[in-house]
Amino acid sequence: MKTTIISEIGSNWEGSVTIAKKIITECKNAGANAVKFQMWRAKDLYSENHPEWSTIKKSELTFEKAKKIKRITDDLGIEFMCSVFYPEAVTFLESLGVKRYKVASRTCLLKDPFAIETLENKARTKKPVIISMGMGGSKKKIEKIFLKNHITFCYCISDYPLNFKKINWKKAVIFDGFSDHTMDTTAAILFTILKKQKKSKQIIIEKHVKLKTSKGPDASTSIDTEKLSELISHIRIIEKTNF
Repeated sequence: MKTTIISEIGSNWEGSVTIAKKIITECKNAGANAVKFQMWRAKDLYSENHPEWSTIKKSELTFEKAKKIKRITDDLGIEFMCSVFYPEAVTFLESLGVKRYKVASRTCLLKDPFAIETLENKARTKKPVIISMGMGGSKKKIEKIFLKNHITFCYCISDYPLNFKKINWKKAVIFDGFSDHTMDTTAAILFTILKKQKKSKQIIIEKHVKLKTSKGPDASTSIDTEKLSELISHIRIIEKTNF
């Protein structure tokens, strides 16, 4: 079984390419397969009266910064990917040669500005998509948009952080991906074991990751790269174990 580990950076890069490089480097050293960022425009999703507007605006991933971060990931040999929230960003990311896309839970509600247009742009690339639907939405509608793409749905509950006891394991193992919002590594390890027992060939684990010094809205619900390294070590052992 092959497990793809995606480090969700979220806002933990704090709008700094220098900090982004440090997180990416530590994720690579920990053994992650990919780092994922979020490409949105603050004005589309938030009010300027939001109490954390300045922090949110600072964490906006511009095309210029994305280009620099993609170059860093290429140099380090780790995949760069994004959740994308507006259609022009898909066109831009295509120019960078990304391999696949993530669809965030909130996008699946189809309520955000440009949600449908963005999904349709992703679909036209015919590239693989990883989809979380932790906030609900119509799976049939999403599948209809991505008829020509390879889809991996992730089990996801959009609680930040997620209480381990809320996970429905009978439901979780139906999925080939797990977007894990718990504050420990136990859930991701257990998911890997259960999928191994079901003879799954490929699975995806997505985990929010930060530096020990990270600040901002996502830091309190992310594990640090040391914990990530421990998680990946356990998962690689499970992959090689016969049971």
